[in-house]
Formats: sequence, structure tokens, C-alpha cells
Amino acid sequence: MEHDKIKSMRRSASAHTCSITFSFGGNTLQNNLAVGMLAHVDAGKTTLTEAMLYKGGCLRQLGRVDHQNAFLDTDAMERKRGITIFAKQAVLPLADATLTLLDTPGHVDFSAEMERTLQVLDYAILVISGTDGVQGHTATLWQLLARYEVPVFLFINKMDMPGADSAAQLSALQSQLHAGCLSFTGRQGDPALAEEIALCDDDALARFLDHGEVGDDTVVSLIRRRKLFPCYFGSALKLDGIDELLQGLARYARPGEYPGGFGAKVYKISRDAQNNRLTHLKVTGGELTVKAALSYRNPDRPEDPGWSEKVNQIRIYSGEKFTAVDKALPGTVCAVTGLTRTYPGQGLGVEPASQPPALEPVLSYRVLLPDGSDPHSALAQLRQLEEEDPQLAVSWTESTQEIHLQLMGEVQLEILQTIISQRLGLAVTFDTGSILYRETITRPVIGMGHFEPLRHYAEVHLLLEPGPRGSGLRFDSRCSEDILPRSWQRLVLTHLAEREHPGVLTGAPVTDIKITLLTGRAHNKHTEGGDFRQATYRAVRQGLMQADCLLLEPWYRFQLKVPADSVGRAMTDLQRMTDKLSLPETVGGHTLFTGAAPVAALREYAAEVTAYTRGRGQLACSFMGFAPCLNQDEVVAAAGYSAERDTENPADSIFCAHGAGFQVKWDQVKDHVHLDSGLRLDRDEPPPDTAPQRNGTDHTRERNPFALDEELKTIYERTYGAVKNRDILPVPPRPARPPKEVQYKSQASPKYEPPDYLLVDGYNIIHGWEDLSAVARGNLDAARQALMDLLSNFRGFRQEEIILVFDAYKVPGGEGSVSRYHNISVVYTKEAETADAYIEKVTYEIGRRHRVTVATSDGAVQLIILGHGALRVTPQALRAEIEQTNADIRAILEENNRPGFSPSIIFPE
Repeated sequence: MEHDKIKSMRRSASAHTCSITFSFGGNTLQNNLAVGMLAHVDAGKTTLTEAMLYKGGCLRQLGRVDHQNAFLDTDAMERKRGITIFAKQAVLPLADATLTLLDTPGHVDFSAEMERTLQVLDYAILVISGTDGVQGHTATLWQLLARYEVPVFLFINKMDMPGADSAAQLSALQSQLHAGCLSFTGRQGDPALAEEIALCDDDALARFLDHGEVGDDTVVSLIRRRKLFPCYFGSALKLDGIDELLQGLARYARPGEYPGGFGAKVYKISRDAQNNRLTHLKVTGGELTVKAALSYRNPDRPEDPGWSEKVNQIRIYSGEKFTAVDKALPGTVCAVTGLTRTYPGQGLGVEPASQPPALEPVLSYRVLLPDGSDPHSALAQLRQLEEEDPQLAVSWTESTQEIHLQLMGEVQLEILQTIISQRLGLAVTFDTGSILYRETITRPVIGMGHFEPLRHYAEVHLLLEPGPRGSGLRFDSRCSEDILPRSWQRLVLTHLAEREHPGVLTGAPVTDIKITLLTGRAHNKHTEGGDFRQATYRAVRQGLMQADCLLLEPWYRFQLKVPADSVGRAMTDLQRMTDKLSLPETVGGHTLFTGAAPVAALREYAAEVTAYTRGRGQLACSFMGFAPCLNQDEVVAAAGYSAERDTENPADSIFCAHGAGFQVKWDQVKDHVHLDSGLRLDRDEPPPDTAPQRNGTDHTRERNPFALDEELKTIYERTYGAVKNRDILPVPPRPARPPKEVQYKSQASPKYEPPDYLLVDGYNIIHGWEDLSAVARGNLDAARQALMDLLSNFRGFRQEEIILVFDAYKVPGGEGSVSRYHNISVVYTKEAETADAYIEKVTYEIGRRHRVTVATSDGAVQLIILGHGALRVTPQALRAEIEQTNADIRAILEENNRPGFSPSIIFPE
């Protein structure tokens, strides 16, 4: 049976007949190693991959890139242009392991495809031209390999070409990349090599000094820890040095250790010839079987229910052909069908998601559709391409009815235009394009966002601080969970990370900022997840409106090679573009300039170089990152962007008064917010002379819950006008208790006075008391009953009327009700009426004649009742009053039970 399977797979290979030998354990590959092939364009990477497959016995005939018959150049555009555009894989059995060679694009325009592949590599083979050496894109690749912690073997190719010097190249690698780059070519058993290897690590050196040798395990460990980088010299086209490279991989490359639980990393989305959606992934734990149900929930978005889908087929690709298998073991790189909601960088099972890509597009283009085309239909089709390349960032501008996308360069633009024509049947064109800018800030600032239309509530305060260049957006929280529960804090951080936040100079996304949650507030009943989204976005925007903003533009690292008769022109051009220019060098009869310059300056310069050097010059660029824009004022003026007119990204906040929301301009939000940020910046006004603050909480107010009333009154009057009905006074202190005998007698025949009223927001109190909240989680009826009993007991010792208000709950018809429970009134509001609204109405009606106190923690309700002349008490303060009352009752009972006590003292005849 196994023999038949092997023959079947051989028959399914490409025209080159790749005779791949699998080790079967239920149709799975064993001891898998994912090895990436990376290089600067034209270094010979695809030729090396072809040579390795040929030497490994997988190809009967050696193909060539220039002959347009290379095994992995399966796309017609790749064969025509002679470059790799799409990452592809080939399976190469090698000794005790099976290598999955992942050939990645070398052209800078397709760097995003290459970087996505790095996420799943066990090892990388970095190919360097023996005549060109380390180029700009080579340095970028080296940095990315370090970022993803990928161990590296190096192959210095084209050593058969004139001018190729192995000693000079090795010295350059050690100085430009890493001192651990050591030549392994022709040095098997060389004692000098062992000593050089030992010098890469202190522990290895100690063992070498003790035993006089370096074992293979030590070499394996040094390579995996990126302290040693074996270098092999040869010529892929002439098959020179290939055997030594394969022997080195077999000897020093080892499969990793994987957990028992299932995990997988998605690195690519594509479609086959039948338009089946393929999810390319690497199994990083457990095993993946056909018909297995895979599920996913975003850990940063607990409100998202996620998805669950079945794997219909598992494919092991080699070239353009594949073999279907029943299951895939750890380390296997495969493509699966049946998954419709995966995306590159996604982690499945125990595997975490990848970090955001380091390389970003630098150009934005407007898609010009043919006459008569439906833009919405075209947008849906382009979204399919965005699934395969998320960095296209396809966007729709509603106001202009335009589609925009982002690209790395002109070559990618040409390729994309062909893909859209072939796959989508649309003959689109593009405008001239524009530079993609970024924005950042230069000093810390506090942003505040408040969102409170009727029956909604959320407030967020954020600290925005400038970060190191290239650090992106980072998020943190220093808010106490006593102020804002963890679940709400996580939601705020999720909303910060879920989108790009536009800046206020040109509307470009912000970057290099650390955003810290300082404080926030939710309403026990009215807050929904969307409320915090609005408050968070507005807080970021309001902070940016106050900040000193800086425009950043993308920069290229470049290498310009020109003949001697064009040096003067090149020097003049480069000095006009940048001041970051190194001294020129002479390489192979040409002059080489290296440096860095803005993308805007170099964008069309390659065509100029070709023209003035008559095709003898060459410009190579690689993305370096973002730096301050050299002509910020001009770019901002040309953009014509107005932050205040951007209605989709408001900086203003929404507050509520008299049952309706109203808008407060961003520069006045600070005067209306309900919280103090708990932090003063250098440019802020001096802090008021109040008690010390920590995490936005005034601990004096915690000791005296009525101390906040004066501040609430000030906020109310600043917003709505003066309170005219009467002064707002704190609850008067309880008079000193007279001797018990006299007090008890006075209670029997009190002098009539208009009763005071205590209105209690029932559910607010239940959720504000830890013990009742715990009861409510199991039985809400029991929690309500317990609260009614406590208040009834409390009422028996107080002179004020108590009205307990609940939102309508299980009331037939939802028409509301008012009933008497012992000595207190219990109100269930109408179905469409909240407890807050009822309390506001009652406070207004009875507050003109009686003294009214409202027990609630709702800041919005507090403002309204203060305007009606009422007092307020927090849930914690009410609890303290009840406990004090219970202590007084116990004292009375003790008096009642003492020897010689006479009931006539309390109940005289």
C-alpha cells in the first residue's frame, strides 16, 4: 500500500517529475523543517532552490530562470519577468528530515509576501551575490531575520563570476552582518574552524579549551541561538557548493520542539485554479486532521463570538502540484481548504498571533474603474485580493465614491493590474499615486473622551506619549480596577488596537506613540461596549488636537551604481535629495553611492538613472522606515485636511442633560468631564489645593462621601446655569443623642414636620454592594428581597420616607407599579422608563417642598439631582449609615434586656 501511495505521488508531480519520498505515518511528513530562501533580487535565490532540488533527487531536469522553466516559477508573470512574485514551496527529503523549501520574493516591492513567510520558518538560507555583496535589501532581510529570531545559513552565490573573492566577501559579511559568519566550505574537520566556532560563545570556548574540539550539538545550539552563521560559497548555476550546503543542513539543522496541544500559524491566503480558498499554515503543535473542526476567538475582543469551521482537505504542495494527506504533524507546512475567515499572521489553537509587520507600503493609489463599472461590486472583488495581501489596505471613500489601495512600488502596481485583469476581469488603471505619510506627537498630552447620549455612558482619559521612532503604537493601563473594572479596561485597550487612528495634520495614521489608560467610568446599567469605543476614539482624537504633531514620511535606504562618466550627475542629484550620503566607492569599474533619502525624492529616480546612464546604471532601494518630513508645511497645505470637519473621526464629546445628548467641542471637554485624570503634565495648570490623588481617585472623598457635592454643583452650574431653588448643603451631622430615656419618650409623640425622602436606585445599590452583587449573580429576586428587608429595617429607625426604585422587571404589560413593602415604597418603573428617569422626575416634584436624598453612584444622575436641589449619597455611604443604624438598634435591644428595665419608659401609658 505504501509503495502504491509513493508511486501515485510521483505521478502527480510536475513536468520536472519531482520524485519526493515521504515518510508515512498516516500520510504525514516526519521531522519537518521549514527552510526559507531569501535574497536581494538577482542574487540567484530561485536558481539555488532549483539546484538543491536537483541535487536532492527531486528533479530529473534542471530548469533556469532565464529559460522560463524554473520549477518554482509557476506563474506566467514570474516567468516573463524573471522574478519571484509569490512565495511557493517545494518538498526536499534530506537524511532524517524533510525540508519544506519556501522560495520568497526578492524584489523590494513584494517584501510583504516575504515577511509573512518568515513567521513559519525554522531556518533561512540567505543568498548573497559574490560580486555584489551585501546590498540595501540584504541588510533589511538580516534585520527581519533577527526580528523573527530565525537561524540563518548563508550561501554566497556566483563565485564563478569575475571579481568574486571569497575572503573579501567573508570579511564584509562579518563587518556588515555579524561576526559569527564563518566559512564552512572545504573546512570539514579543520581545527581552525573549531577554534573560530568556539570564539562565538563563552561556554563553547570553555568546552573547547577543556576538550580541544567542538561537537555537533554545540554547533547546532549556536546556530539556533543566532550566534553562529555557517557560510557556504559556490555557484548555483554550475551546481558548485550545493552538496556541501545540503550536507550542512542535514548535519546542523534540527526540528524544533512542539507542544502537545494543537497550534498552527497562518502565513498566506491564496486561491487555486478552481478558485478554492487556500489557507497556508504551519502546524506548530499537536496534529491537524481532515474534517477537524477549528475554532477561533480573538483574545483581545471577548465580545466577538469567533468562528468554527471544518478542514475539508490538507494539501502538501511541491511546485504547482500537491498531494492530499489525511493529517499533518508538527512542523508540516501545508494548505487547507474549508476555512473562510483566516488571515495571514493569525494563530490557531495554542499558537499566538504574529506581531504587526515591520515593512509597510509607502504609496497610495486611486483605482480608476472602466466606464459603466459598479464601484461597490469592484470593491467586493478587490477585498478578495486584500485577503491574500492585507497590506493592500483596500479602502472606500464614501464622500468621493472612490477606491484606494496601498502598494510598495511601481512593479507591484503593474503586477496587481495584471492580476485584477486576469482574475477579476476588470481593466482598471490607477492615478499617479501619492506618498503614504504617518503622524506622531512630540510631547505628552492627556486626551479625554465622553460619550453619553440618552441611556448610554462611557468616559475615558488617555495619556499619549511620544515613543521611539519605529516603535509603532503601544498600549498600557495604569487605571485601578477599583475605578474601572478589568473587563472595561480590556475593552478600551482593544478599541485602541483595533484600528488605525488618523492624525490631525493630514489624516494620516498616527504611529510611534504610547497610549496609557489613566481612568474611566462606566454606568452599571446603561453602558454598552460601543459606548467605550466612541469614548476611546474621541479621547485619542481630543488628545491629538491638543498635541504638538509631527508629520513623518517614508525613507529608502539606497545603493546607486553608475559608470564613471555619470558620477557628476549622480552626485548632484543625490546632494539635492539628501544629506545622508556616504563617500562613494569604486566597485568593478563603477562608482557606488550608498545612503538614505525620502521616498518622495527617489520615487521616479530609477527611470532617470536608466536614462542618463543609457542603461548602465542601477538604483536599488529598500524601505528604511519613517522619519520627520522635510517639507511638512507644504505637504500639510497640499493635503487640505481639516480635522474639525472630519465628521467620521470626531474629537468632540457627547454629554447628557434633561434627557437629551448635547455636543461639547474638543477644547471645552476638560471643563465638562466627570472624572479627574489623576495626572498633571508640565503644561497643565497647577493642581488644585485638594487631597492627594492616585489613579484618578480622591481618597478624601472616599472618607467623606458628601465632599463631592460641592464639586458636582460647580460642574452643574458651569454647564446648565446657577441652581436657584436653594443652597446645596451637606447632610447635617446627627445631633448628639440625649439620654436614652428622654429620647425614647420623644419618639413616642414626635412633633410633626414635613418628612424627608430617601430615593434609592435599587439595581445601582445591589451592584454597588459586594455581598448583594454576589447574591444577584445567582438569584436576582433574592438580592432585591434582601435589599428591601435592609431598607425596611433602616426605615423603622429613621424619620425619612424611603422610596426604592427598580427598572421594570417581570411586570405584566410593563406598565410599572407602586406598592408598599412594610414601611417603604417599592416602585417598578414602566417598561420604557429607567430608574434614573423616574428618580429625576420625582426629585424635581418633591424637592421643592421636602428635603430629598438620592442613593446612587451614577455621575449623570448626580448632576441632575443636584440641579433639583437634592442631596446625594453613594452606595458605600448608605451602607455605612445602615450599619450604624443596626448598631444603634443593637444598643437599644441591649438596654431593653438589662435587669430592671421598665417598658413604660418607651411606651408610657
